[in-house]
Amino acid sequence: MEQLLRVVNFMVSSDGFGAGVGQSLERPFGHAEPAEMFAWAGATASWPMRTDGGGSRGLDDYFTRDFARNIGAEIMGRNKFGPQRGPWTDHEWKGWWGEEPPFRTPVFVMTHHLRPSFTLSDTTFHFVDEEPAKVLAMAREAAEGKDVRLGGGATTVREFLDADLVDTLHVAVSPVELGSGARLWESPEELYDRFEHEAVPSPRGGVTHHLFWRR
Repeated sequence: MEQLLRVVNFMVSSDGFGAGVGQSLERPFGHAEPAEMFAWAGATASWPMRTDGGGSRGLDDYFTRDFARNIGAEIMGRNKFGPQRGPWTDHEWKGWWGEEPPFRTPVFVMTHHLRPSFTLSDTTFHFVDEEPAKVLAMAREAAEGKDVRLGGGATTVREFLDADLVDTLHVAVSPVELGSGARLWESPEELYDRFEHEAVPSPRGGVTHHLFWRR
């Protein structure tokens, strides 16, 4: 079976930004408020950081569960891994996620500044300086027949879209407007030439789920 490159549960503002300006250790999404953009997923029964019972079922919960379905590896940009720029100054920094990252697969971090791979729990991070097609080939081999998830950020997703490597996308568009930051698109219509598209409002209100699959 074909290994797909999938964008899963990627969240953007109503004006197409996946993160705001001024990203830092204290504010990974810059001036954007992640609680507003992630609220639909955080309300579901399957939200992995839920500490109590309950939560919603239905469509939103399905998309939350779909994050890990048949995923064997992830690709992300350096900006998703952390806010540093330039050469690494602290190899003790191992990402936002603590000792148990949520990926549970090999993760390929695209960067011009390499550093040794390391493993936290059941996630291994590899740092690669290659073009998108080569990184995808590496991730597919590591995924051992499963799909590869393209995790972001927006600049990295756009890079793979422009290289015509993405097979499916799920983008959750929040009613929040950011005005500036890392932009995925000005309009989802930019992808209509290569993808079929459906937009489905969340039954609980707020976000609209945009689904794309290659023609």
